[in-house]
Amino acid sequence: MTPTDSAAARPETTEPELAEPHLRAVLDTAGLAVEYVRAQDNTLFRLDEDGTEIAVTDFAGGYGSVLLGHNRPEIVERARELLASGTPVHAQFSSHPYANRLAAELNRIVGRELGTDEPYFAIFGNSGAEAVEAAIKHAEMDRGMRLAALREELARHTASVRAAVAAGEAKVTSRALAGAGLDATAPGGDFETLAAELERHNAELFARPPLFLSLEGGFHGKLAASVQLTHNEGYRAPFKALAAQARFVPRERPEALKEIWAEERGTLRDVRVFEGRVEVTEREFPAFCAFLVEPIQGEGGIHVLSEEFAAEIQRFCASIGCPVIVDEIQSGMGRTGALLASAQIGLRGDYYTLAKTLGGGIAKTSVMLVRQAWYREEFEIVHSSTFAKDSFSCHIALKVLELLEADGGAAYRRAAERGDALRRTLESVAADFPGVVKEVRGRGLMLGVEFHDQSGSASPALREAAAGGLFGYVLAGHLLHRHAIRTFPTASALNTLRFEPSLLLSDAEIARLDGGLRDVCAIMRDAAGERLAAGRAG
Repeated sequence: MTPTDSAAARPETTEPELAEPHLRAVLDTAGLAVEYVRAQDNTLFRLDEDGTEIAVTDFAGGYGSVLLGHNRPEIVERARELLASGTPVHAQFSSHPYANRLAAELNRIVGRELGTDEPYFAIFGNSGAEAVEAAIKHAEMDRGMRLAALREELARHTASVRAAVAAGEAKVTSRALAGAGLDATAPGGDFETLAAELERHNAELFARPPLFLSLEGGFHGKLAASVQLTHNEGYRAPFKALAAQARFVPRERPEALKEIWAEERGTLRDVRVFEGRVEVTEREFPAFCAFLVEPIQGEGGIHVLSEEFAAEIQRFCASIGCPVIVDEIQSGMGRTGALLASAQIGLRGDYYTLAKTLGGGIAKTSVMLVRQAWYREEFEIVHSSTFAKDSFSCHIALKVLELLEADGGAAYRRAAERGDALRRTLESVAADFPGVVKEVRGRGLMLGVEFHDQSGSASPALREAAAGGLFGYVLAGHLLHRHAIRTFPTASALNTLRFEPSLLLSDAEIARLDGGLRDVCAIMRDAAGERLAAGRAG
């Protein structure tokens, strides 16, 4: 195939490299800093030294963004129609009926998968991280409003008891003083002393900053707040002082939930009158703002949340009044055979975040959904985004949902079937190389292969790659240059290669991956690092 005229005519650049040159250089060491000039279906195209196109099978899939394929014709045609019609992109602070149609269609599908008719309100954004930020902000706004109402209630109770004591209708008892942590035998055991101690104790709790729960291995973005809920410390540490903090819960350890709760919980002290006596009672303090959960951890190594642990998280959060934010940015939008991967394991979120495939591989869009029981309408005034909820991205997202739902959900079935076919191949490779492949994980078209640690390999090249944190990238570079296969390791688990192709994946493309992976496994089995493709091999 000949290159496009524009690609062939591209001159050598003479500008200084200023667009993330360090990242480009790091990618170059593994042979991944190549330019792609065209994309179609499940294929990306790059140019060789002669300007001829080389087809590369794309198993990275835009980190899960192109489930329907690169430049899907129906989506491209819809985009052309919208642009040709002059559809407004910048018409903020006006009516957006297309956004409402999108929210309604999302609700219809979510309701079907969850078996509920309770609506979810939609807040639109431009990226997955922005959707997570919106969810975090909304959850903190809700917590703040609940705390304010609770504080007002406690103040009313104190005023009521003060009036009762002043009128001689109630007396402060030694039991009340002890309940406030005061010495019941000390002088000055009057109501004002009691009230002051209660206020001091409660004020300490009300002053606590927001605290979130998140799973170990979780990834929720790299913006100021979302990065603090991402488990990878390398991403979090430089910005630790900027935003809310999280307690990270070990995967598949339900007992850890109670342990963390015991460490972080707090009890407010309330005061009431019972049968003429002043009594101090305890009220649970909402210690956690929200619990963020990925049904399948993407960057953490493609770990699938078990149904059992999902149920424990659901029960735990319900018992302490903590909302669940389900991050479906990478796993959702049909990739596992359903709009919501979480619905397949019985997990219901109070919030959902969706992005990536929602834009059809063309529009940059995302949405945060909030269950009616938790929704705060005031959020619509204090949160906004310039490009969110525009006509172009909403209409593209509606076309995406139309394609997913067509023919009774044929796209979902196709994703599940292609995922099963791909998994069978990955498991066949694992069975033939048990000393190299540690595990195959995932669901649908979101799969991962974890390799055994090669830091003790007899091959210097493999040892150095493992020690330098580039192991998965070196394997990906070899697959690219030797087998024309594109994939990447998961960002926080570099021994795991990800496979998130489009549902257009063919048997021939799976066979190509089979050959590439067997080659990679043989190199590791034989400790033959010298056979790895060089960084910028042709």
